Amino acid sequence: MEKQIREFLEYIELERGHSQLTIRNYDSYLSKFAEFAESQGIVSVKKIDLELIKKWRLVLHRRGLANKTMNYYMIAIRSFLKYLSKTDVESLAPEKIELSDTPERAIAFLEPQELERIRNVYGEKNILELRNRAILEILFSTGVRVSELTGLNRDQVNLGHEEFSVDGKGGKRRVVFLSDEAKEWVEKYLKARHDKDKALFIKDSKPNGEDLGSNELSESGGRLTSRQVERIVAEAARRAGIVKQVTPHVLRHSFATDILRAGADLRSVQSLLGHSSITTTQVYTHVTDKHLHEIHKRFHNRTANDKAESPNDK
Repeated sequence: MEKQIREFLEYIELERGHSQLTIRNYDSYLSKFAEFAESQGIVSVKKIDLELIKKWRLVLHRRGLANKTMNYYMIAIRSFLKYLSKTDVESLAPEKIELSDTPERAIAFLEPQELERIRNVYGEKNILELRNRAILEILFSTGVRVSELTGLNRDQVNLGHEEFSVDGKGGKRRVVFLSDEAKEWVEKYLKARHDKDKALFIKDSKPNGEDLGSNELSESGGRLTSRQVERIVAEAARRAGIVKQVTPHVLRHSFATDILRAGADLRSVQSLLGHSSITTTQVYTHVTDKHLHEIHKRFHNRTANDKAESPNDK
């Protein structure tokens, strides 16, 4: 079993293009399952059955794992079994493993007035503020993940066409679009840079931030990390007086909510966010219920009133 798990991990890395984080997680989930199976006297994938899965679920449950976390273990096992089926190795059918019910995922997003406040925190005081404002504008304008943002290079962003492509999960590329404001702030930031670093967003060139505190930058401190972008967003929220926790992913949620409220369809939002399944995108419909209710009231009532005033009814 351990040998086939190694082969599976190589397969999802080379053939499926999964991220190193996903591979590490699958490795952890499956290694623990293999250890448990061995403790039950099972070392061959041919011996995996529903009784073994049931016992493993019970162990995980007694360890105090939430249903959502337990599902991660089951998803890893199902993916492994699908790989075995694909390579004609006899084992348990993956569809026989069911996932536990989990509570509906809560979506955190910012209201329009909060977005306005947080985006206006950074201005043109120095290149540090220019960079941070450009980051906030891109996050809200495109809905990119923080890892996609930090991986951007200068030559990827086509300011003339107001668009660029990103490498999403599983190596899937998609095109995202810049708003006029995002384009403006990225232009201002790049104009103030005279370094040769290919990264779009870079760190302080000195530990104390001396260079980025000036109006121009001639030396790079290297590409910004995801954690540093998270701190920039959190600091913007603090300065804006927003008490809720704000992360780059909250800005991604805010982007999706904003365009759905404006009338975008789910399929378009799915493409813009880079979701592989429409089911993932459907979680956003819950936050637009109030908006849809207002639309229904406005247009349905108008239709009813038109009928009431129709000459044919007189």
